Amino acid sequence: MKAGIIAAGLGERLKKSGVFTPKPLVKIAGEPLIKRAIRAATYAGAKRIACIVNEVEKKVSAYLRSQSWPVPLDLVVKTTPSSMESLFNLAPFLDEPFLLLTVDAVFSFDTLKEFVDRAKTLGGDGALAITQYVDDEKPLWVKIGSDSRIIGIGDEFRPTPYITAGFYFFRPAIFELMERAREKNLSALRYFLSYLVKEGFAIYGIQVQKVIDLDYPEDIKKAEDFLRGQAHEYIRDI
Repeated sequence: MKAGIIAAGLGERLKKSGVFTPKPLVKIAGEPLIKRAIRAATYAGAKRIACIVNEVEKKVSAYLRSQSWPVPLDLVVKTTPSSMESLFNLAPFLDEPFLLLTVDAVFSFDTLKEFVDRAKTLGGDGALAITQYVDDEKPLWVKIGSDSRIIGIGDEFRPTPYITAGFYFFRPAIFELMERAREKNLSALRYFLSYLVKEGFAIYGIQVQKVIDLDYPEDIKKAEDFLRGQAHEYIRDI
């Protein structure tokens, strides 16, 4: 299994609130988010990781190049117009089943590994981690059927108990829709996910526990408070 990490956003909400450290380098429990994401992916079983960062915040790419990582790291430095385009720029590296992470999702390592282990047993084209814990300014609502297959994604399916949790498992077949998604001018990863379901791709929902979405300064403390309950992860060496 490979992994992709989307870390190309500009962290504008953090900057407006006075946090000028590039989001991937914001520290949670003394560790940059991007380092934690790489460790998490490795713990979940990734043997190679592709990461996209923007061209503006050069400290992020410099940091990634300066470190020694437990698995090979393919780095893409490109400012993209959307999270969907960030994923598409990672496509050449994700030529086998892959885990996809967003850098600002904070979760238990064990939660991620359990998700991956479950996703690997499912057929179809992929799986989304879903949660009933809503801690997102713009949650992405998910409706699932009795067989756990996702039947709808987006605000039009509210009320539903579930939202996406910020990590995913896909097979490369999803990239068959890449050019059509561009032709439709889809503007974010959430719209691409919805498009996959509408086009009949078999995407499943796997319920996970609490995930913190880090967008504002107060989320840093919230994430650290959460991880105090996962104290072993502070010192896990992978």
